[in-house]
Order: sequence, then structure tokens, then C-alpha cells
Amino acid sequence: MAANICGILLAAGASKRFGSDKLLHPLTGQSTVASAALANLRAAIPHVIAVVRPGTAQLQNLLSESGATVILCANAEDGMGASLATAVRASGEVSGWIIALADMPYIQAETIGTIASALAAGAPIVAPSYKGARGHPVGLAARFRPQLEALGADEGARALLKEHAGLIKLIDVNDPGVCRDIDTPADL
Repeated sequence: MAANICGILLAAGASKRFGSDKLLHPLTGQSTVASAALANLRAAIPHVIAVVRPGTAQLQNLLSESGATVILCANAEDGMGASLATAVRASGEVSGWIIALADMPYIQAETIGTIASALAAGAPIVAPSYKGARGHPVGLAARFRPQLEALGADEGARALLKEHAGLIKLIDVNDPGVCRDIDTPADL
């Protein structure tokens, strides 16, 4: 895997459906939802930027202590696109990004490494697929920087992926975590 791929952990959501801050909710052992997602991402990609919303000091500290470069997205309420654009602008000169969601703690580090390797090998867009369903994280090459930096709406990179659907390299994985996010307490 190329050392100049940046991991982005999107952790600036409001957890409205969960009822409390789901990213700080405990999982097994000492880990929380966010720290587990970060640990899996960092196991494959050492350079990770975590994007958080203002007023989340506990989450910021947790992610920073776990090895992420934490940045605030002042306009996080604008949605995932705003958070992603903030992270891409802060990433410096990289060859691409692995974009992961902090509410998806069950993705295996090996899967993330496979996505990163395909991106490093020249794939413009890479995503895992589990039993025919496209999942996360998504890898995007640096050529998409202008489009990513211009994001602002809640749909994140969805429009970019739709526009460039023919460029997506899907990699079949035996990892149900790529399609398992946590939106409500029942999802735990």
C-alpha cells in the first residue's frame, strides 16, 4: 500500500436516530463505536484524519489519543459532504483517500487494506462488495480532489460515485461489516 494514502474517518454526525452520541457508545471491552472504527482504519492506513463537529470534546480526545489527526468541521450541520470536503482540504498532497464512517466499527482491517492496495495500484475508485451489496469504505484517487473539496450537501460523495460509476472497482470481500452501520441502539 502506498504511504501517501490518507484515511478519513467521518465522525461529525449528530446521532439523531440513536438518541445519544452513538460514537461514544461502548462496544465489547474498552472500545467505543468510534474507537473501534478508527482502530480498524489505522491498522491498514497509518495517516488518518478524523472529522468531528464542534462541541464534542470527549470524542475529539478519544480519537486524538487513538492516533487520529482530529479536525473540526465548523459547518458539520450541513452534512457529510461538508465534513468530507473539510478533511480532503486538510489532507495535504496525497495520492488518494480511504473514506470511512465512524459508525461502521465492524469493517475488518484486512478489508480496508485491500481497498487501499487497489487504490495504490491505480484504481480511481474502489469499494468493497459483500454478497452483491456495495459497502464501505470507499477509496478515491487524488484526481477527484476538486470535486471532493467542493462538496457541501448531506449526500457526501454519492453524486461523484454515481457520475463515475463506470470507474468503480468493486472488490468482493467476505466481510459483512462493510454493510453494517449503527443508526439505532438495535443495530448494536
